[in-house]
Amino acid sequence: MQYFEWYLPNDGFWWKRCAAKAQNLADLGITQVWLPPAYKGISQADVGYGVYDMYDLGEFDQKGTVRTKYGTKEEYIDAIKAFQKADIKVFADIVLNHRMGGDELEEVAAVTDSNEDRNQQVGEVRKVKVWSKFTFPGRHGKYSRFTWNHRHFSGTDWAENAETADIIYRFRGKHWDPDTDPEKGNFDYLMGMNVDMNNPVVVRETRKWLEWYIETTGIDGLRLDAVKHISFPFYKELLHDLRNHLGEDMPAVGEYWSGDVGRLLYYLDQVDDEMSLFDVALHYNFFHASQDGGYDMSRIFDGTLVRERPGRAVTFVDNHDTQYGQSLESYVAEWFKPLAYAMILLHEGGTPCVFYSDYYGNPPKNLPMIPNLGKMIKLRRSYAYGEQAEYLDDPSIIGWVRRGDAEHKDSGLAVVLSNGAEGCKTMEMGKSFAGETFYDVLGNCTEPVVIDENGCGCFGTSARNVSVWVRKGALEDITVNE
Repeated sequence: MQYFEWYLPNDGFWWKRCAAKAQNLADLGITQVWLPPAYKGISQADVGYGVYDMYDLGEFDQKGTVRTKYGTKEEYIDAIKAFQKADIKVFADIVLNHRMGGDELEEVAAVTDSNEDRNQQVGEVRKVKVWSKFTFPGRHGKYSRFTWNHRHFSGTDWAENAETADIIYRFRGKHWDPDTDPEKGNFDYLMGMNVDMNNPVVVRETRKWLEWYIETTGIDGLRLDAVKHISFPFYKELLHDLRNHLGEDMPAVGEYWSGDVGRLLYYLDQVDDEMSLFDVALHYNFFHASQDGGYDMSRIFDGTLVRERPGRAVTFVDNHDTQYGQSLESYVAEWFKPLAYAMILLHEGGTPCVFYSDYYGNPPKNLPMIPNLGKMIKLRRSYAYGEQAEYLDDPSIIGWVRRGDAEHKDSGLAVVLSNGAEGCKTMEMGKSFAGETFYDVLGNCTEPVVIDENGCGCFGTSARNVSVWVRKGALEDITVNE
């Protein structure tokens, strides 16, 4: 579960709330949580991506606050321990691409490049004043005496003594790394002061910080932010060296924001599969399907990472960036979300990630919790096992079956969903299920289905909805525990 969203209150109690909910999430069937960036940002209200000091986890009086939006360092570590006590692994959000909120101005020689085509220089060398000096006066050198200046960055989009008009300042002697996403000609630069990963001093300090962070917090895995904006070889080498240093595997999932599965596959190849990636292509399929009632559901998995490389796909429906009002807004419509969650939780392949706001709702944005999401998480944990057979043979009504295994009592299920009219689909559970009675645990169909002598049943669903069919033992278990 992504255990945060963009619009959480700035009250400093989030880490305490995490600790209090850890066992509830474990009982539900959550095995991993992704927590927001824990280091000091440009203000107390910062969500965590406006990174200022990565050694300050809510411990020092900097940027007008000791705590972060989420709480203090001690509370953060307590939350991690609470999750781990409940057998939930903790993934930390790692933001290495940029820094913001510099402490002092420096005068730097820079050229200007077009924001829309970073390969196009639009201005000659000139002196600009930029916030490139980070001295961290509130920390007084604790944990690291390293301070940042313009030599550690390659550019920025803001200068105090110049008007900005869709341009980027590239510092003299620096270049945009060619091994990044090709959008905008070159997508090395994203925001703030762009960290220069070609500087060996920066690379050494980054490795030192990450080792300190892991040893200090005890996290279990890494969520890597904005990987398409950082030199592709960087993370391959960093993760390889980190795992050698730790003497154990440290799982990592990267955010490469592209709906083009070809780019996702290319990146995985470039980093030698050292990480998984969020399946952004699948998210966009969900988004488009939720906007278009005539979407061809038989193609819902086409062009997705979970189809092409399921072992490296982290599937999701929405996240903090796709929420309403955010930079990558592409919020999947509420009516379609139960269908989408069935496709990531109950379909074989990929590691599903549940979004906090979908499970709990989002009252400030007047968005409800997604119906039956808790049931589907429990169904995955206990019953979504065994061989899978897909029935993606209709533009409106699709389905699949999982045929269960001997290790999980009453396991096996059938899933049918429709983005149009109600209907049913004949699917084969297998002859071992002959004579068994199946029920729609989500309650959209009231009549049971009896499996015939050939192992088949006609499983239905209501209009623009999803039904999950299980045997009686599973039905009673999920109903009692929901």
